[in-house]
Amino acid sequence: MKHEFRKLQIWNDARTLNKMIYTSSASFPREEKYGLTSQIRRASVSIASNISEGSSGQSNKMFLKYLYISLGSLCEVETQLYLAFDIKYIEENELKLIIKETDVLKRKIIGFMNSLEKNKI
Repeated sequence: MKHEFRKLQIWNDARTLNKMIYTSSASFPREEKYGLTSQIRRASVSIASNISEGSSGQSNKMFLKYLYISLGSLCEVETQLYLAFDIKYIEENELKLIIKETDVLKRKIIGFMNSLEKNKI
């Protein structure tokens, strides 16, 4: 069963989170260009990318596989955000704002996964 990823709220929310990550990481020190900056950006891009890639599959089972990868990337982003806060690259208010977004997206992805599981093909 194919899904139109551009119409999925989780894909659009992942894009919003991605913009937040790019904006936040733009202020990371220059020496982090190939370190934390690159890593957190790649992980955040992976969230929406895996949602779109999985949507092109022929089954809900295959889509679920990609959604699990998206969820893993989302958790990776959260860990990297906490690291950025711990080493004072971002302030607590910024951390809380972005983590609030990751929590909402996580719940939505899990909810979507649950609905796909009920309708396995």
